[in-house]
Amino acid sequence: MLKLIAILTGCSLTLAVSVHAAEQTDQPNPKKQSQKPKTVQKQQFTPKQQTGPNTHVQKLQTQHVNRPVTNVNPNVSKKQFQKTPVTKTNTLPAVQSNKIQKNKQQLQTNNQQQLQTNNQQLQKNKLNKQAIQKIRAQHVNFRAQRNSSIVSAQFNQNYRIQGAQNWSGAQYNAFRSYQPQWHDQGWWRSHHRRLSLIGGGWYYWDAGYWYPAWGYDEAAAYYPYDGPIYSGPSARPFDQVVADVQSALQEQGLYQGEVDGLLGPLTRQALAQYQSANGLYATETIDQPTLASLGLAG
Repeated sequence: MLKLIAILTGCSLTLAVSVHAAEQTDQPNPKKQSQKPKTVQKQQFTPKQQTGPNTHVQKLQTQHVNRPVTNVNPNVSKKQFQKTPVTKTNTLPAVQSNKIQKNKQQLQTNNQQQLQTNNQQLQKNKLNKQAIQKIRAQHVNFRAQRNSSIVSAQFNQNYRIQGAQNWSGAQYNAFRSYQPQWHDQGWWRSHHRRLSLIGGGWYYWDAGYWYPAWGYDEAAAYYPYDGPIYSGPSARPFDQVVADVQSALQEQGLYQGEVDGLLGPLTRQALAQYQSANGLYATETIDQPTLASLGLAG
């Protein structure tokens, strides 16, 4: 009996151990359970990082975009750097400023020297009073005659003085507005008080200038130059004025022809040379500025 009890007791213990071992096998590993939630939390956290903004990258990009200077003194704070005003100046470097100032002074000096030279040249070209009186005395009773070697101009109502539109100033109004007119004697006498036969053609005087009176007399229509000729306010016959100018240009070696009182090609060429050399418009005729430059005005 005791043996039977001992056997039953041993079987019970063996069964109990087996059951306990089976229960331990069925229970989960606590280490694995503690690690499993970590894996789940990591998987849940990863999508949040992907959907949320990367503040670190944005901060770097913002600093890169807003930073105007790459090499910044690390000892200067960002706040101080942003408050530092950016000043702009138009002041040139001292060397460049001095160079510009020297150029201005040199240009001013050159202009003064050129003006002085021009004035000296004008004074040189002007005849002295004694020479002017002598020339005018020679031509007091001078009368120009028709010169067969100088071809007369022909009437053309559409004729305009070439280049006159480029001559500025009131002294050249007569040349800019000149237009040949053809009228009979009655019309000319009724419109102009002073008419004169000069050098083989009829001219009328108006405001200091002599103009061809085309049509006044077809038998006396010799006009070496078709345009105004300045003689001054006294209505002095222009052939005497032309003779004065020809003599003055001879004194300067510009005119090689004879003193005939006619504005022929040689006289106009000499006038153009003189006018160009003295800063005047090359009108190739006698105008007020040219007479003043020669000292023959008045």
